[in-house]
Amino acid sequence: MNLQHRIDLLVQLGEYILSDNENWLRIKERSGLENGWFIPEFVELSSKNIAVSFLQIEILENLAAQYQLQSNNHSPKLVGIVMAGNIPLVGFHDFLCVFMSGHKSLIKPSSKDQVLIKHLVEIMQEWDSEINNQVQFSEMLKKCDAYIATGSNNSKRYFDFYFSKYPHIIRRNRTSVAILSGNESDTELEKIADDVYQYFGLGCRNVTKIYVPPDYNFIHLLEIFKKYNYLADHHKYKNNYDYNLALHLLSKKYYMTNGSILLIEDSSFFSPISQLNFEYYNDKNELQQLLGNSSEIQCITGQGNLPYGVCQNPGIFDYPDGIDTMKFLNLL
Repeated sequence: MNLQHRIDLLVQLGEYILSDNENWLRIKERSGLENGWFIPEFVELSSKNIAVSFLQIEILENLAAQYQLQSNNHSPKLVGIVMAGNIPLVGFHDFLCVFMSGHKSLIKPSSKDQVLIKHLVEIMQEWDSEINNQVQFSEMLKKCDAYIATGSNNSKRYFDFYFSKYPHIIRRNRTSVAILSGNESDTELEKIADDVYQYFGLGCRNVTKIYVPPDYNFIHLLEIFKKYNYLADHHKYKNNYDYNLALHLLSKKYYMTNGSILLIEDSSFFSPISQLNFEYYNDKNELQQLLGNSSEIQCITGQGNLPYGVCQNPGIFDYPDGIDTMKFLNLL
């Protein structure tokens, strides 16, 4: 299977994802039944971003040119991929990179997100049976030449133990933050809400902490954030909200809320589901240096960094943890 044929198949897959194919619609619905966090809105958001930002012919040809991919990979390696399951199709980019590079992939999908990725590969297999030789699924990733694994900080220790003697990329917990000036427009605040609430805050590109100037007015922010108050009707999210609210009440900790999110002053980058941490800053340059040196930050938005509202729309060159996956694969 040469490079052009692989690109053509991926473009066809993008068209399928954007279609109203009845089988695809059923699969998206089934993914929500198997994982309560995968509501239709967020399954659609993730899959559409993959189709639009990854699976366009110009984008894929640019990727191929950027890494000088040859028409045929004459010494393909078997790459084991351990996928996360926090948001729909979160492991698709790793699959895409391995497939584009001409290597073979052995995928262990997360039990929380196996319906969508397995279906998309099966569709490609229907179009070309050669895919069976390129992509396989397994619960055990043995005898691979290299590994790409994504998980929590705890699972990273496990991955380090088993995969360290092979070429590998091992990712751990990361999160994202926003720097506010206090002069944001309503439109910008709505985009910050997208960065915070989309996928219920479960992604590494979700903003879980904001930095604000002294005397920041949170009232208007919380009012704008009400655009996502309907998520408080979701039972899993509501359970987390009620639990965290109870903890703060019992500990008599100061909090602010609009009914769907808890604003808490906390130094941690990470916040639990339904909570958004905040911290005041005085010197933006000092703050920028602090955040830039942190290995726990995936994205920084606002104040000369990424624009508000784009965190959940990564491009094909936006590699998780800043590790160039294609470069890694080219060196195998």
